[in-house]
Amino acid sequence: MAADRLTRYARLPRAYHDRTLLHSTVDAFGRAHWLLRGSAEPDGPYDAVAVTIEDGRAQETHLSAVRPHHPLIDALPDGGFVLADIRSKAGDDQVQVFDALGRPSWHFRVGDGIEHLLADESGDLWVGHFDEGVLGDRLSEAGVRRWSSTGTPLWAYQSTAGADSILDCYALNVDRRATWVYPYTGFPLLEVRDGRVVRVRTTPVGYAHGVVVHGERVAFFGGSRDTQDRLVTGTLTETAVEPGAETRLTHPDGTVLGRRRVVCRGSRLYVQPEPFTEWLLLDIGNGGDIGIV
Repeated sequence: MAADRLTRYARLPRAYHDRTLLHSTVDAFGRAHWLLRGSAEPDGPYDAVAVTIEDGRAQETHLSAVRPHHPLIDALPDGGFVLADIRSKAGDDQVQVFDALGRPSWHFRVGDGIEHLLADESGDLWVGHFDEGVLGDRLSEAGVRRWSSTGTPLWAYQSTAGADSILDCYALNVDRRATWVYPYTGFPLLEVRDGRVVRVRTTPVGYAHGVVVHGERVAFFGGSRDTQDRLVTGTLTETAVEPGAETRLTHPDGTVLGRRRVVCRGSRLYVQPEPFTEWLLLDIGNGGDIGIV
């Protein structure tokens, strides 16, 4: 199978490599962030640092009294951050919002089983859940929800023509103009605009963990077992994704990716292989020929 090589995007400075890495992401503005704490396992609230890389420059934001112990992180447009524990029970305020100075400001709950936490350019939070949350928590049962950064529910997915209820949100892409949801069961591609699903498309791909879209172009990354590095491109029609080339993604040097994190933003697929200190990039909107070595 032909291969497409990812390009280098952002790297955590070596000075931080002795700290415990909790999570990392790329935000709606293309800034890479790492959430770190000291090596000692805390019993209660702890101090952490968010390291932001933008245009090759590093900036620190020190966060105080952090509560989530297995957190996801994203950045807000005002310079603050949002953290959320993946698992939670009723009564737990699993989401914690920090201002630009790293001070806690809001806390609330969005439901158990968070698979994806992505803030959009306005600062609203898009949360996708996996099956244990969907099947066991009223707040998670929609599969995908949108919240304000102060905890107000703004939108929840409901079954629509051509798409059943969501059991597991496999991939979530939050872009400036649209949000793209790729759920199990059935693996349709849902296009969400202005607070509603405007189009449902069938897809030829199952079990992907990333989807990126540019105009009529679309690409699905990942799969199960021996297709974990698969990249399938396609074309959007009114009702379906027409399949194109199938290749595999690799490190910039051509080696196999292994364990990784994935963040999808519009046409950009960000991939962070273990040990999770560097983000790599594939952009299907840069005019390149995806699927050609």
